[in-house]
Parts: sequence; structure tokens; C-alpha cells
Amino acid sequence: MNERTSLSERIQTALQLDRAVRLVWKSAPRWTLISLFLVLVQGMLPLVGLYLMKRIVDAVAAGLAAPDRASVFPQVARWVLLAGTVALLSALFRSLAELASQAQSLVVTDAISDILHAQSIAVDLEYYEDPRYYDTLHRAQREAPFRPTRIVNGLVQVGQSGLSLLGIAAILFSFSWVIGFVLVAAALPGAIVRLLYARRLYGFEQKQTEIERRAWYYHWVMTNAAHAKEVRLFGLGSLFRDRFRGLREQLREGRLALVRRRSLADLLAQTIATSAIFGSFALICYQAIAGAITLGSVVMYYQGFQLGVGYLQGILRALAGLYEDNLFLSNFYEFLELAPKIRRVSRPRAVPQQLHQGIAFQGVSFAYPSNPNVVLKDIDLTLAPGEVIALVGENGSGKTTLIKLLCRLYDPSAGTISLDGIDLRELDPVCWRREISVIFQDYVHYHLSAWENIWLGNVELEPDRDLIVQAAQLSGADAMIRRLPQGYDTMLGHEFRTGQEISIGEWQKVALARAFLRGARIVVLDEPTSSLDPLAEAALFERFRELIKGRSGILISHRFSTVRMADTIYVLEGGRVTESGSHDELVRRGGTYSRLYALQARQYR
Repeated sequence: MNERTSLSERIQTALQLDRAVRLVWKSAPRWTLISLFLVLVQGMLPLVGLYLMKRIVDAVAAGLAAPDRASVFPQVARWVLLAGTVALLSALFRSLAELASQAQSLVVTDAISDILHAQSIAVDLEYYEDPRYYDTLHRAQREAPFRPTRIVNGLVQVGQSGLSLLGIAAILFSFSWVIGFVLVAAALPGAIVRLLYARRLYGFEQKQTEIERRAWYYHWVMTNAAHAKEVRLFGLGSLFRDRFRGLREQLREGRLALVRRRSLADLLAQTIATSAIFGSFALICYQAIAGAITLGSVVMYYQGFQLGVGYLQGILRALAGLYEDNLFLSNFYEFLELAPKIRRVSRPRAVPQQLHQGIAFQGVSFAYPSNPNVVLKDIDLTLAPGEVIALVGENGSGKTTLIKLLCRLYDPSAGTISLDGIDLRELDPVCWRREISVIFQDYVHYHLSAWENIWLGNVELEPDRDLIVQAAQLSGADAMIRRLPQGYDTMLGHEFRTGQEISIGEWQKVALARAFLRGARIVVLDEPTSSLDPLAEAALFERFRELIKGRSGILISHRFSTVRMADTIYVLEGGRVTESGSHDELVRRGGTYSRLYALQARQYR
């Protein structure tokens, strides 16, 4: 995501046609072959039609001079019949070419979407905290689905027009070399205009990406359910509409200014081309009057010159279009070149089957790449097998960040996190994450069926209803789900038809069931009962030890009724561990934990 990429490097990227061709060929080889065949046929048919038109005109001219004009008509009719057949074949192959092009486009678009999804999943979490990533992703999503197909179609157009142009050029040069050079001169201005404005449009779109994303952000806020209540409660609709309109107007005016300048340049180029066509027509007519060519030749040469200019303009426009498409497709390549920093080592060590020492944070410090401020400083803590620990601290003290490091969503800036003495960086991150079941405080509401919402906690399992129901019973979600219209088959949320919305507390129970289904050796619950009522919270933690069944657990909560049942409590302040011990030990010490506990307990007295 280097914004200082030089112009020469961007142009070099833009000229890499082979990448687009390989991409299209790999996605839709059958339709690409069909398109190539149709190109060859369509490239030859115009030459045949041009020749047949000459024969028709010459036959008609001969018939006008013949003593018995009626006897000439059958010959003219044969030529007309052949010309009609060629015209029908041209129409047939055009329809087939359009079908092949549409099919190829649909297949390639779906393949590109799959590539974008794979790359989005592969990149590290830190990219999602960098606005430049969203600019790159937005440009890739906007350009990639249709540019590769347009590139291949452009190459097809060059090939088809080139075949036809070769035959026409041979005819025209046989008549006059001057006409041949005029043909080239007539087509060049339009191509030059296209090249110049392709670069200007690309530069404009690059600069306006963030403005476009901001406009779509306001669109999203006004149209999605997550913001609907506040937008209406605080009367934000008019404000966001005005901002959206202002941003779109800014984008529209910039694009229209480019279009106006390009239209004027195009008009000048077309003036030159039209002058060349009719100047050449005058020369052809002069030759006919002088008796140098027949009337049929006049028609053939004039139509040939018109077709030749059209084909040459088509070739040059296609080449300019290839430059433009590759220029914009470089956004897609830029996105694909984003490399994850959390990498699997070449020879990862196996995750121990039985834990003896557990997990140890030793001198761990961390700062987010997008923020120079250190979030965690010299963290030392342990999690023994079967132990439950709790992390306590004010918002921003680093509790959730510590869990992200444990899951290897990031690597520490300093220090190590080890499992039975093995640095987590020596393990395969995918295998390691299977050992952890996490429900973050910003857990996701999946607009899927109730059973799928729970099954997503462990998609490697077959969708076993008994295990899913058992997990729902452990989290307290089972009774609620059974009351839904279709029970476990009920679609949750209002995103899709027949969906049923449930309360925030009920969503949290579903999320907890997802964590319990995973069966991982380490269970991490970040504010696990923030949306539960007191009865549900009490019921959950009465059987918490049974829920984890000897597995290790980490609790993050501001509720001391939740954390007091932990074996060890770690207090974080400013990214450091300032206290640790059991609930009773920390209360007796009279430190930060004791003060916070007293403040919270006072609210209940």
C-alpha cells in the first residue's frame, strides 16, 4: 500500500497484459476458446461481404449496359443471395460471440470475487486497522470483477479487427498508397485522446477513493439496521443525507469535468477522421470518372476505406482501452500483493497433546502498527492446565489486546508467549487457533439459522444436532430457541425473509453456545455476561467449572461477581500487570482491585 509508487512502476504494472489473460484463461478456458474461434470467423466475413458487394454493383452496372437486361438479373440474384447468406452468418456469429462474452464475463466475475474473498481472509488483522487497506480493498472490489474480461475482450477485438484490416489494407494499397496512409492518419487522433484521458481518469479515481468510501459510509449508516434507532432518535437522517449528497456532487463534478474535456478532444479527432474519409471518397470518385475503376470498385473502395478506418480506430481504441483496464487492474494486483505477517514457519512444531506447564507470557510488550503508543508493557502471567484466570482493568488497559496476542492475531513487539515452553511463533497458527475458543465482547450476530449460529463455533464437526443442543443448554439458549417458530431451524435477525430478531441477551447466549461447542482446551470469554440478566448470569457461573470440564479458562469482565470465582486474577493498569492473586488475597491487600471491588459492591448495598 505504498502511495509513493512511481509513475514508471505504475505504467509497467499497467502493461502486464499476460496476468489478465492468464486469469481469464484459468477462470473460463472453454468460453475463451469459443471466443477465439468466433473472432477468426468474424474477422473474415466482412472481407467476403465487401467483395460480394463489388460483384453485385458491377453485375448491375453490366446489366444496365446489356441489350437484354432481364437475362442479367439471375446472375445479380445469385450474388445478392450469397451476400444475404454472409449477412445472416455474420448476425449468427455476432449473437454467438455475445453469448460467449456474457458467459465468460459471468464466470470470470465469480472467480475474481472468490480470489478477493480468499485474500481478505488471508491478510492479518492489522490491515483492518489501516485506512489505506480499505482504500486498496475498495479499488480492488470496484475494478477487479469486470476489468480482466474487458482486457481479454479488448485483445479479441484487436485480433478480429486486425484480421479484417489486413485484407482491407491490401485492397486499398493496391488502389493507392496515399489512401493507405490517410487511413492511418485518420485513426490516430482518437487513440491518442483515449490514451491521454485514461491516465487522467486513473489519477482522479486514485485521489478520490477515500471520498467515495466516505460517501458510501453515510449510505450504509442510513440504510442498515445497526444505526436505524439512533439515526431516528437523534434526527441524523437529514445531516447524513446532506453529507452524502455533498460528497457525491464533488465526485460527480470532477468526473464530468474530465468527460467534458474528453468530449471536446474526441470531437476534434472525429473531425479529422471524417475529413480524411470524404477526402478519400473524392479521390475514388475522380478515379471512377476518369475511367480508371468501375462503379463497383468505387463502392468497394469507399466502403473498404470506411471499414478500414473503423477497424483501425477499433484497434487503437482497444489498445488504449487495454492500457486503461490494466492501469485500473493494477489496484487488484496491489491488493493481492498484501502479504500476511503472521506466517506459518516452514517446519512448525506440533501442538502438545497434553499440557503440563500451560501458557506463559514472559516480558510481553505490544504496540499496534497504526499507533506508536505501547498498549502492553512487560506482561508476565501464566495459565496452568485446568486453571481459570481473570483479567481486570479499566477500558483501554490492554485486556482484549492480550487475548489477540494469545490467539496469534498479532505477534508481540517484544517478549514471548509460550505453550509448554514452545514459542507460539513455532506453531502452525491455524492448528493453534483450533485449541482456543473465544467469544469477544463484540461477538457477531450471524443472520443464519439458530443451529448454524451455534455450529459455526466448530465447522469441522458434522452438524450434529445433539451436540448443538447440548451447547445451547450449557449457555442457557436452548429454552429460548425452542420457543422460536421453527425452533433450531429459525433464521435469526431481520436481514432475510422469515427471520426472527432476538434480544441482545439472547444473542449473547447463542454466542456462548458457539464457544462451548468448539471443545477447545482454552476457553476465553470477554465480557461473557454483559447482556445477561442477573438470573442467567448466576446460572451460567454456577456451572462454569462444569462447562469447561478441566480446560483452562480466561475471563475478562468488569463485574466482580464474575471474576471472583477465578483461581488467579490479574489487574491491568496502563498496559501493565500491577496486581495478581485470588479474590480474597487482592481484597486483603487493599490495592486497586480492592478499591474497585468496594466501589462496585457499594452500588448494591
